[in-house]
Amino acid sequence: MTDQELRTYAFFSIITVVIAWELLAAKRPLQQNKAKRWLNNLGLIGLDTVLVKLLLPAGAFGVALWAENKGYGLLNNIEVSPVVATVVTVIILDMIIYWQHRLFHVVPVLWRLHQVHHADRDIDVSTGLRFHPIEIFLSMLIKFTAVIALGAPAAAVVLFEVILNGMAMFNHGNIRLPKALDSVIRLLFVTPDMHRVHHSIFKHETNSNYGFNLSIWDKIFGSYHAQPDLGHDKMTIGLQQYQGDTPTASIFWMLKLPFSENGGVYSQPDQAKDEGKA
Repeated sequence: MTDQELRTYAFFSIITVVIAWELLAAKRPLQQNKAKRWLNNLGLIGLDTVLVKLLLPAGAFGVALWAENKGYGLLNNIEVSPVVATVVTVIILDMIIYWQHRLFHVVPVLWRLHQVHHADRDIDVSTGLRFHPIEIFLSMLIKFTAVIALGAPAAAVVLFEVILNGMAMFNHGNIRLPKALDSVIRLLFVTPDMHRVHHSIFKHETNSNYGFNLSIWDKIFGSYHAQPDLGHDKMTIGLQQYQGDTPTASIFWMLKLPFSENGGVYSQPDQAKDEGKA
């Protein structure tokens, strides 16, 4: 099985499981027309996939093979077992993705791109893959740089990408987990309830829980927020300035958003402490 076949098989297997889980045990009722929203979200995802294949055909796997052949990167220049190299690769790349995510919240021009992900007024498995094509491109360049600097083994890079994509679909899933099970899982991994906080309209919640896979980074680096202030049933998903009639489910709106007049606005004033707890 090739690396591409493995990623494709894992993608369809995981998304099928999460979709079924959402149908059987949904956490929240959706606010928008699901068919229209999914058609546009999946359209954006398809566009992202095509552009990455055209612009960066080698992918992170190819970059890892190239670095190995050239002898570039830390792990290509020290003696470590394949198991240790794989574990180190997965952990380090996961931490880099955490900091990349924080960077896209802090730098205004990057936030213009990333808010396409946050503007979704519902959160489910399709949200986990909804990103502006330019953000996807920049994210791939960051990943390539990290893979080269680390000297990550190609097989470990594939494993990391499968884990990252799978966890992104899982923790964006509109799925219900027993509270006790959620508490156990989030000791190490990001759960849907943990990540849903990050999609709140309140800025102090949006600026928390950046992790996609390992939950330890938010706890280590001080960005952990256990539960939404209003609870999962009453919290509002999305960005405050894009509620109401804003066509956030339109692929054309998503593509234009970073270049719009209000595209650089982080959020409206955070009223959680005033209105949210009233």
